[in-house]
Amino acid sequence: MATSEHSDIGRRQAIRALASGAVAAVASASWVESVTALARQQAHAHAASAAIVAQNWSPRTLTAPQNDLVVALTELIIPETDTPGARVTYVNRFIDHVLTDAQPEVRASFARGLTWIDARSRPLFKSKHFLGASPEQQTTLLTRLSAEGNPNQEEATGRDFFQAIKSMTINGYYTTETGLRKELGDNGQLFLPQFQGCDHKEHQ
Repeated sequence: MATSEHSDIGRRQAIRALASGAVAAVASASWVESVTALARQQAHAHAASAAIVAQNWSPRTLTAPQNDLVVALTELIIPETDTPGARVTYVNRFIDHVLTDAQPEVRASFARGLTWIDARSRPLFKSKHFLGASPEQQTTLLTRLSAEGNPNQEEATGRDFFQAIKSMTINGYYTTETGLRKELGDNGQLFLPQFQGCDHKEHQ
């Protein structure tokens, strides 16, 4: 189990990778590159802010079971430590928003990845689906998917999907107020809850 200090270091490395565009730097399927670019664009523009915090929110693209799976996966990628994780910061809502704006083939590829995760969990952990596996087993599968060189011979479908959802999770989390201010100590220059516009009187 990683210590809180190591987790904090890992998270800060992730935001540096996000800022430099290094997330998804390895070779990936075109749909992964497409959805990663879209997620980065929307995160930087805070395009999903209002939709994410709406109290009557419901997924527009993900089904309810798919959304539950996305919530679990994102929380495993950025779990709660001394700061809130992906679940509390509604990263699943950000992902649904990005998918809603994505091309149909991208949405289909993401859905195939979710199906693959459940299908892979059955023989690997003798569970009916991913959510039925233990947290340790869930982490084991994600570790297999992220291992450099693919020593476990996991299918490209699963590896591409995990690369996509990891990038989307990082983009979504680290452009929230919680991700930047509480965890990274941002002074507000990176997180802008809304675009203020020019405040010069001659331009009003």
